[in-house]
Amino acid sequence: MSTDHGLFGPDSITWRVHREPMVTVGGLRSLYLQALLPRAVAGVEQNSNYRQDPWGRLARTSTFVTTVIYGTTEEAEKAGARVRKIHSRMTAVDRRTGERFRIDDPELLRWVHVTEVESYLTAVLRGGLRLAPEEMDEYHREQTRAAALVGLDPATVPDSVAAVEAYYERMRPELALTVDSAATGIFLTMPPLPYGLGLTPVRGAAFGVSALAIGLLPPWARKLYGLPGLPTTDLVTSVNARVLGRLLRQVPIEWIESPARKRAMERLRPRN
Repeated sequence: MSTDHGLFGPDSITWRVHREPMVTVGGLRSLYLQALLPRAVAGVEQNSNYRQDPWGRLARTSTFVTTVIYGTTEEAEKAGARVRKIHSRMTAVDRRTGERFRIDDPELLRWVHVTEVESYLTAVLRGGLRLAPEEMDEYHREQTRAAALVGLDPATVPDSVAAVEAYYERMRPELALTVDSAATGIFLTMPPLPYGLGLTPVRGAAFGVSALAIGLLPPWARKLYGLPGLPTTDLVTSVNARVLGRLLRQVPIEWIESPARKRAMERLRPRN
């Protein structure tokens, strides 16, 4: 049996969280959050072809995340090195000030990391996964290893639920709905679907997932998008998330698991 289970391993909270299909909704939620930081969304708009190839971009991001979660240590480190190399060559211009900035600015990397990790955890919890408070904190601590792969100093990354909440409070004055973030939000809600699926019921299902991701946003984030931040929205969203989470858990994991997870499961099997 291989002893290299990667950065986390089968006994980690990370593997428990990312086994849940609801992490996909969390990933979408994180994109809505990330778009509210003007420099972050400007960096994406000026360096990415996601509008021309949204599903290719999604596949590449998913491959990176699952490799970090389930890959061997060497695979995770190589994936991180590739991302750092790409980011090191990228810059963008702040449309508000005209200032050019680097995409690998730690402030931007930290925002992307925290919103992703917090969104994954929020989605799976609202979808029905039960974790004790100390397990939630452990998930954030484990994820500082992933933060290091993209070039962050783990000591500068929020590593508990309380630390993430404090981080959001510090960041809120810097958040705004810009032209870029509004356009990104609209695109995320109504993306083009391949193979003519936009003319089928799949469009309604996709819109429902987007609506759920928006409903899972913190009230202050929904308000920035000009949407209700009412407690009733949270209540309805929690019910819908719990129903979807229960339905998705009925799907055999083998049908939807990533190639990286399949390889990780194979490494766990005893070898004769």
